[in-house]
Formats: sequence, C-alpha cells, structure tokens
Amino acid sequence: MKRVVNILKKPVTSTFIAIFFGFIVASIVLGIAGYNPLEAFSALFKGVFSKPKYISNTIIKSTPIILTGLSVGFAFKTGLFNIGAEGQYILGTIAATIVGIKLNLPPVLQVPVVVLSGVVAGALYGGIVGLLKAKFGIHEVITSIMLNWIALYLSNFIVNLEAFHQPSSTGTFMINKSGFTTLFEKWKTSDSGMAFLSNHKWLSDIMLKTDVNVGIIIAVLAAVAIWVLLYKSSKGYELRAVGSNKYAAEFAGINVNKNIIQAMLVAGALAGLAGALSITGVAPHKISTMAAFENNGFNGMSVALIAGSSPIGCIFSGLLFGGLLYGGQAVQSAMGAPSEIINIMMGTIVFFVALTKIVPVLADKLLKRGEINVK
Repeated sequence: MKRVVNILKKPVTSTFIAIFFGFIVASIVLGIAGYNPLEAFSALFKGVFSKPKYISNTIIKSTPIILTGLSVGFAFKTGLFNIGAEGQYILGTIAATIVGIKLNLPPVLQVPVVVLSGVVAGALYGGIVGLLKAKFGIHEVITSIMLNWIALYLSNFIVNLEAFHQPSSTGTFMINKSGFTTLFEKWKTSDSGMAFLSNHKWLSDIMLKTDVNVGIIIAVLAAVAIWVLLYKSSKGYELRAVGSNKYAAEFAGINVNKNIIQAMLVAGALAGLAGALSITGVAPHKISTMAAFENNGFNGMSVALIAGSSPIGCIFSGLLFGGLLYGGQAVQSAMGAPSEIINIMMGTIVFFVALTKIVPVLADKLLKRGEINVK
C-alpha cells in the first residue's frame, strides 16, 4: 500500500493521470458527436508516427512551444506569471525579420545576429513587465496582457511599412537566406544531395518535405541551461527564494526588485528566442498580417503547467502538445471530426493538471484507510 501511495505522490504520476483523463473526456465528446474514439485516436497517432515527415513536423511544431513553455515555467519558479510570452514571441519574430531583411552577412555571422536580435527584443519586452512590477508594483498579468496586444498591432504595422512589405501579399519580404537555420539547405537540393537522398527514402521524406532545422537542438540546450541556472547556481537560488517568499528573501538580504527584473528579462529572452527560430527555421521565413494571436505563447503556459514548471519536463510536455496539435489535423482530415476535439482534450489535460495537488491528498487518505482496515 505504501509503495502505491508513494507512486501516486510523485508529480509525474499526477501528470500521467491528467493525460489519461484528457483522453477519456475526449472519447466521451467524440462518442456524443457520433465519432468512434478508437478510430479518432488511431488517426491521431498515425498522423504523428506513421511517416518520418510527420515525426519531423511534430518536432518542428513543438519547438516554439517548448521554448515559450520554458519562458512561462521559469517565471513561475521565480514567483511571476508570464502571460506575456505571446507578445515576447511576436517581438522576437519582428526583430528577427527586420534584421534578417536588412542585413546579408555570411551565414556564420548572419544566423547569430538574427537570432540574438530576437532574443534581445523578447528580453527587453519582458524586462518592461519586470520593471513595472519592481518599481511601481503593477501586476505582471495586467501589463503582459496589454503588451501582448501592442505586440500584435506593432507586428501588423511593421508588415505594412513600405521598407518591409512585399507587394501583392499580406506579409513582409523573406529574410535573406544567409539567416536560415534549416539543416543542409543547399546540399539537399544539389545533385550530390539528391543522389544521396534518393537512396535513403526515409531521410528524403524528412529533408525534402519538412523544414527540419536546428531549433529543437537549441530548445533542448536552453532547457538544460535554465535547469542549471535555477538549481546549480547562486543566482538561481536567489530567484527561487524570491519566488517562494519575497519577504523572507528580502530579510535575507536578497534584492527582490533586481531579481524580478532579471527573471522577466530571462523569460522574455526565451520567448524571443522561440520567435527568432521560427523565422529562421520555418518557411515562409517572414511575418504576415495577423488577425489573431498564433497562440505559441499561450500554448507555452499549458506546456509549463503540464511540466510542473520543470525545465526538462517542458521538453516532453512540449512534444506532447506539438503531437496533439499536429496529429489533430489528421483526425479532422481522416474522419471529418472537428479540430476543436483536440482543443477540448488539451484543455482537459491542463484542467486535471491544475488539480494534481488532489492526488497526494487522496493518496494519504487511501493510506490511512488501509492502516485502519489493517487494525
């Protein structure tokens, strides 16, 4: 009995329980709507795993939400709710696009400059939230929401500027190819590349039919770096101390306001990195007029919640979310089931994750009941 209770108390157990109930609720909704749940989930998994290009596209879809999940999760650990990851992501795309269009350096210089421009833009945008919180006590949720909308309309403004707008389109010019982070961009379309890929069909399916890029590698490295920062450095200890109890941290001599600003700078930088990598790594390598948010930042909040704000956990929860988002398209095309079913599933998973603290309580009650029965 104690062994079962100990398993139930682990955070990862609560997460798996939440995912399980997410599928259960989705099954019920599908059944009520007149669709076979088993066929729907079969189409979902086939849409993710049946072809190499599907797996590649799932990873590509997951990359930005892993990074925005890291952004939100990092802020959670420091006692802040970074609902502004969406706006910071957009600022990252804007900066990367402007720099990518205006500069045309050799790739060894162009790529770092373009990506860093997005990181800096996101960091500064997040820093505004931190500064307003630290200096004036304005809650970060209020400022973040407002800044999200400012970012959206700023993006649309940039798109329509004569210097960047591509005629007869709804977007900007594409960034210069020297700023692309897609893998083997020139080689895979060369004669030698085509000859090699023709003998390796699975690799050809990935390289020629998807925008495979270095984004996922950078996302994983970023997750490891954030974990090291939080748990293996004195600065991470300060940030977590402020997040746990800012009054106790201040009593211990920690500069609370400074750490709030620094935390939002880092969180914004991660979301900006996600935006920059989306521009450099995925076609059409530009920004376009938006009628609504793309939700990469908002999905990052769900990723962070499912991961329990764990930097490493964000990698796996991001891949789960990416799989549901990409595989959900297959459910719609194969069965005609509405894509909202997948949104219901994801919402349910997040809902049950929010209730994860109930599981340890139930586990304790189960243990006490077992001890009473034994007596």
